[in-house]
Amino acid sequence: MDQLASFYHAHITELNRRVAEITQRENLAGLVIHSGQPHRQFLDDMNYPFKVNPHFKAWLPLLDNPNCWIIANGIDKPTLVFYRPVDFWHKVSDVPDSFWTEHFNIQLLVKADKIAEFLPENLADWAYIGEHLDVADVLEFTARNPDGVLNYLHYHRAEKTQYELACLRRANQIAVRGHIAAKNAFYNGASEFEIQQQYLAAISQGENEMPYGNIIALNENAAILHYMSQEHIKPEQRRSFLIDAGASYHGYAADITRTYAFEKNPFSELIEAVNQAQLKIIDAMKPGVKYPDLHIKTHEYIGQILQDFDLVNSGADEALTAEITKAFFPHGLGHMLGLQVHDMGGYSHDERGTHIPAPEQHPFLRCTRPLAVNQVLTIEPGLYIIDSLLNDLSVSAKQWVNWQTVDFFRPFGGIRIEDNVIVHADRNENMTRELGLE
Repeated sequence: MDQLASFYHAHITELNRRVAEITQRENLAGLVIHSGQPHRQFLDDMNYPFKVNPHFKAWLPLLDNPNCWIIANGIDKPTLVFYRPVDFWHKVSDVPDSFWTEHFNIQLLVKADKIAEFLPENLADWAYIGEHLDVADVLEFTARNPDGVLNYLHYHRAEKTQYELACLRRANQIAVRGHIAAKNAFYNGASEFEIQQQYLAAISQGENEMPYGNIIALNENAAILHYMSQEHIKPEQRRSFLIDAGASYHGYAADITRTYAFEKNPFSELIEAVNQAQLKIIDAMKPGVKYPDLHIKTHEYIGQILQDFDLVNSGADEALTAEITKAFFPHGLGHMLGLQVHDMGGYSHDERGTHIPAPEQHPFLRCTRPLAVNQVLTIEPGLYIIDSLLNDLSVSAKQWVNWQTVDFFRPFGGIRIEDNVIVHADRNENMTRELGLE
């Protein structure tokens, strides 16, 4: 924690620098950043799980307390208005006392609707950053999530501070522990639901603390890209297991995927082929490389794998030209990672938010900007048997598909291998593998 505290000092210094720069540019006095407030379930007296505003948790690891506010102008010590009501129904959060608290002037808010008493008087000169525009209206903010501010902040979110990199490493370390437990549960005969429970137990995080809902898929369910069902019943025959699961640390996310075969067979060999392609793509990452170029190169590797495993009766080039690889690998190569699983800034060309569109032939790609030092990205090639996509191939393309091989692999569902990678000036840091997950 001492190292984290040291990194945090530089982190908040950088955040203050960014606020000072963008508020001067936008003629603002500063930013008022709202943690958010609870959402009530329809026709009920209970709330949905609270999810904090990512712009708020960029400043401090306060993740579970709604109705908090940060007031920052980039020059003065920022203020944290901390919500601490008098409440005998619920547990009230303790007044913060951690490595980050010395960097804030902390004021206690007892009633959420009294926040105006804590805010600057000249709110017309300040910008509201948050989800609840109705609250901003009541408080009479005139600038609410201004594009110039958000575009600037999102662009710079891609370059992680050393504090953020440390948090991402710890999130990966936690997630790796869960993945190892889930792998063992699969080989020991657990159901999807049981694997999920063992994963959560291993990382000591509840479902509401997770950065996203885990994908725990056995057999043909692995072909469903966002499979969320988690069957309680164990399959009669255990063939394959795809797990896409993460973890959180101080608000930063890990996002890791692995695929396993229950026994040695052609599917286990296919997994290893996708694994080797993924490692080659990671080796090709370096500052200045355009992320779409890595995605297109991945399709070339997938085309070769389709040929090598007799999934197509054509060469790899023909599989690309006929867009057969897109039926087997229909999603993007990956995305930026940080405060959000799909972190902001992946399409930003500059601080003004100039958009870099995804290639027309690959519209699902979530990152289009060139790689740079201290960016963190996922690399997650896949290969699936998705009948609806294969059926949509052109008549000529279908002639290139070896349907007998497709039939063989269909019960296994699909494959995805995903690591979390930091781009450095002279190397890539594959956090996922360096922290123990092969």
